[in-house]
Amino acid sequence: MYVIVDIETTGGNMNNGKITEVAIYRHDGTKVVDEYVSLVNPGCGIPPFITSLTGITNEMVESAPPFYAIAKDIVSICKDAVFVAHNAGFDYNFIKHEFKSLGYDFEMPSVCTVKLSRKLIPGHDSYSLGKLCDKLGIDNGARHRAAGDALATVQLFEILLSKNNGIINPEDPYNAFSANGLHPDISIDFIKSLPNETGVYYMHNEEGDVVYIGKSTKIRNRIITHMGNPKTKKGIEMKLKTADISFQLTGSELIALLKESQEIKEEKPRYNRAQRRSRNQVGLYHYKDRKGYYRLILKPNDGVDVPSSTFESMKEGREQLFKWIDEYELCQQLCGLYEGKNGCFQYQLKTCRGACVGEETDEGYNKRVNQLLTKLSYGHTNVVIMDKGRTPDELGIVVIENGRYLGYGYIYEDTVVEEAQQFKDHITLYNDNRDTRVIISNYLRQKKYKKLITY
Repeated sequence: MYVIVDIETTGGNMNNGKITEVAIYRHDGTKVVDEYVSLVNPGCGIPPFITSLTGITNEMVESAPPFYAIAKDIVSICKDAVFVAHNAGFDYNFIKHEFKSLGYDFEMPSVCTVKLSRKLIPGHDSYSLGKLCDKLGIDNGARHRAAGDALATVQLFEILLSKNNGIINPEDPYNAFSANGLHPDISIDFIKSLPNETGVYYMHNEEGDVVYIGKSTKIRNRIITHMGNPKTKKGIEMKLKTADISFQLTGSELIALLKESQEIKEEKPRYNRAQRRSRNQVGLYHYKDRKGYYRLILKPNDGVDVPSSTFESMKEGREQLFKWIDEYELCQQLCGLYEGKNGCFQYQLKTCRGACVGEETDEGYNKRVNQLLTKLSYGHTNVVIMDKGRTPDELGIVVIENGRYLGYGYIYEDTVVEEAQQFKDHITLYNDNRDTRVIISNYLRQKKYKKLITY
């Protein structure tokens, strides 16, 4: 969905200019489906040279609503759409600035028809709206009025859409979409029918085998990027080999990331070579010795026990463990990085508190080890991450217990859960590994989730 926008203002600078008129036409990629046009009271005088250009006078806007009175209508018609304008930076930033003064963050993907025209219809001396209208036979009987210029931009945009096989990708709007190289079983209409929602998608060859798995918050846009006009050898080959595309919506971006990571490991698709390589050869494990002290140990992963952290090599693991020893004032000997009978080297330097020789109690030492283990276990020992579901009345959930990822699932928003343990009844169990830890830790750090429940 697109909104084609044009505004008139009291001047060319958004810091000292104000909007006097706005026109917005909502477009579904085929036709206009809704419109909004209004004069706007700028709360200041309109310079005479602007009046001579636009025809908008102070008397015309005197009884017009101020911007704040129409802001809700603008948000409504622009919802879930791509902002399109001729010289989009001007219109978009002006509107964004007006919203900022109201304390609202106006954010939309945007497409500039000036840039798009240069890409799709090259060779013109000028790409001003007036010159393009003359060259392309677009009628604009109300030049320099918001509705007239916006409707002219609608016609220009439809020409540009037709030049680009009916597809403009907001993620890469100025890259031409070429139907050349598409498999005969993949049509442009099929690509356009894919959902622009969050989930995992699967690209299949003629035999039905999965050759690539990906995740996106807007599946259709990402597929268009893959299939549009690839430049690399791998991209061109993927386009040729893809005979079908399937998908599973997840609602939650976190669940999409976890699902993608897990299924790449299981399916080992041909074109996910870099992602399917195992990068967790060495793990950090812990146990309690006979004297009651927690000991940390680096060893190759056996695929059975779940480590607190994993590394690509023993060298990487040792380097990181030394950093954690310094940060948490741990003992090199109890972490397996020093051999000796009279305490670790740091104890000899009086920088170790002496757990290695019994001078520090196991209770005090273990408290700091647990602080490290808690950090490595997503910052919480037992937690349920609640996120978006696949439908408005559903929630996605990810469960971590004893510092380990258990799995994900879904519940209805009105599901009665009397104790946190019951969330486990609604999930599918999956393996914890380095990749899941990185994914979940990053998601928690960015606070993209809806809610956290610790227990």
